[in-house]
Amino acid sequence: MPQQTPGDSLPGPLPEWFPRGMALLRDPSLNKGSAFTLRERDMLGLCGLLPPHVSSQEEQVERVLENFRRIESPLERYIMLQSLQDRNEALFYRVIIENPDEMMPVIYTPTVGLACQQYGHIYRSPRGLYVSAADRGKVSSVLRNWPYRDARIIVVTDGERILGLGDLGASGMGIPIGKLSLYTSCAGVHPRRSLPVMFDVGTNNESLLEDPLYLGLRQRRLTGVEYDELMAEFLEATQEVFPGIVVQFEDFANHNAFRLLHEYRDRIPCFNDDIQGTAAVTMAGVLSALRVTGGALRDQSFLFLGAGEAATGIADLLTAAMVEDGMDEVAARQRCWMVDSRGLVVRSRMALAEHKRPYAHEHPQVQDFHDAVEILRPTAIIGVGAVANAFTREVVEMMTRLNERPIIFALSNPTSKSECTAEQAYAWSGGKALFASGSPFDPVEFDGQRFVPRQGNNSYIFPGVGLGAVTVQASRITDSMFMAAARALAESVEQADLEQGSLYPSLLRVRDVSLRIAVAVARVAFAEDLAGIPEPADLDAVMRDQMYDPAYVSYVG
Repeated sequence: MPQQTPGDSLPGPLPEWFPRGMALLRDPSLNKGSAFTLRERDMLGLCGLLPPHVSSQEEQVERVLENFRRIESPLERYIMLQSLQDRNEALFYRVIIENPDEMMPVIYTPTVGLACQQYGHIYRSPRGLYVSAADRGKVSSVLRNWPYRDARIIVVTDGERILGLGDLGASGMGIPIGKLSLYTSCAGVHPRRSLPVMFDVGTNNESLLEDPLYLGLRQRRLTGVEYDELMAEFLEATQEVFPGIVVQFEDFANHNAFRLLHEYRDRIPCFNDDIQGTAAVTMAGVLSALRVTGGALRDQSFLFLGAGEAATGIADLLTAAMVEDGMDEVAARQRCWMVDSRGLVVRSRMALAEHKRPYAHEHPQVQDFHDAVEILRPTAIIGVGAVANAFTREVVEMMTRLNERPIIFALSNPTSKSECTAEQAYAWSGGKALFASGSPFDPVEFDGQRFVPRQGNNSYIFPGVGLGAVTVQASRITDSMFMAAARALAESVEQADLEQGSLYPSLLRVRDVSLRIAVAVARVAFAEDLAGIPEPADLDAVMRDQMYDPAYVSYVG
C-alpha cells in the first residue's frame, strides 16, 4: 500500500482484490469506521453497516480519548489501544502521534511489562509472527506466511530477558509489537514495513510452564548448538524472504545478546537495541547534561550500577566519543566503572564475563555501591541493573557533595525497577541533580522550581535509525551510525528544555527528531559506502517523503 499523506486518494479504479462490505470494515489497514464518506459507503457496499453520521478523524480521536481517559487501569488501557489497532490502524496511530506523553507509557514502557506478564491472559487476536523450535528446517516457509511482502524491519526477541522482568518466554511478544508501534508513531515507518517476531525456544520460567493459559512452547529453553542452528536458519531466512531487511535484536539475555551481535553485525543489517540504542540515548543525555555543567566529556567519570548489555553498550559509546575527542582509548575506558551483583568489577575478579573485561580496572574490591561512589567520586551514576531503589538518599546526597550538578540517570524499567524516582533525585540533591529515567515520571515542584524529567527512552533513537537505514537500504548498521544518532538527539534539545531540567526533547517533537536522526544515519551510510541507493540531492526531502501519515485515504476519488 502506498504511503498515506493528507488528501491522497488511491490512483485509478480500485483493484479487484479490494475488499467490500464487512470484509473492508474488518481490515484494520483499510478500515475508516464511521469516517467512510457517503459516496464510499454507496460504492463499497457499506450502506446500512455504519451509523448515518459521517465522522471526521478528529471526531473519532475525541471519542477514543474520552473512552481511554475513563479507564483507570493501565493494563485495561493497553487492551483498549490494542483493540483499536486491530480494527482501525490509521486511527490508532493518529491517537498515539497526537498524544505521545499520554499514550506511549501505555503502548510501551512501563505498561508493556505488565502486558507481557499477562500476555496469555489478555490475548485477543494474532499479531506478528511466531518462529519456534518446532519450525526447524522450515523457518523460511513460516516467514513466507507473513502477508506483507514489503517488510523492511524485524524486531525479534527470544523472551529471555524482558525489560527487568526476566524470562517471560513467548509472552515477550508484547515487546516486538510495542517497538514496531513506536517505529510508526515516532518515525513514520509504514506499518506494513514492520514485522514483530517471537523466537520461541521455550522458557525456564516455572510459573509460565505451569500456567494453563501460557501460549508458548511448554519446554525448557534450547541452548548451545541447537539454539545457534535455529537462530542461523532464522536469520538466513530473513534475508532470503525479505532481502536486505533490518533485524533488531531485543531483550535477549547477556550470554546471547553480545554473541549474536558480534557474529552477525558484519553479515546482515542488524543491531541490538539494548546495547546500541540504549548507549546512544544515554550518551545524548550526557551531552545535554554537559551543556548545563559546562564540563567536557573527557573530564567525566561514570559509575554504572549494572554490568550487562546496557552498561557495556553505553560505556563503549562513551569511550568511542572520548577517543573522537582526542583521548587515548585505554584512558577513556578507565573513566567507566561498573558495579554488578558481586560488587565493583575489578581486574582481580575470577571468571569475568568477556563483555566486562574492558571495564575491569586495577582496584581493590568494593562490595557496596555506596562505597564505590565514595571511593571513585564519579561525576555521573547510571543505573541499568534493574535494582530498585539502589540510588538511596545517602548515595544522591554524596553525589551532590562531590559535584555541583550531579548527573543521575535511573534508567532501569519498568517503574518498579527504577533506581530512584524523579522526586527523590531532586529533593535529595536540593534541586541540583541532572536527572533522566527509563520510566516516565510526572513533573516535580521543588523549592519554587518546576522540573520536567524526561525518559532516556530508546524510542528517541531506534525509530530514526531504522527509518534512515531502510530508506537508503543500508547493508550494515554500524556503531558510527549510533554515534551520529546520539549527537543528533542531543542537538535537538533546546535551551528551554534544559532550563526546566529536561535532558531530552518533548515527545511532541519526536517525529521531527527521528527525521533528524534518520538523515544523520543515512549520511553515515553514504560516507561508509553502505547505502544501496545513490545519494539524493535533497536527503531531508526524500526521508520526509518516506514517513507514514495516518490520515485517511479517499477510496473513490
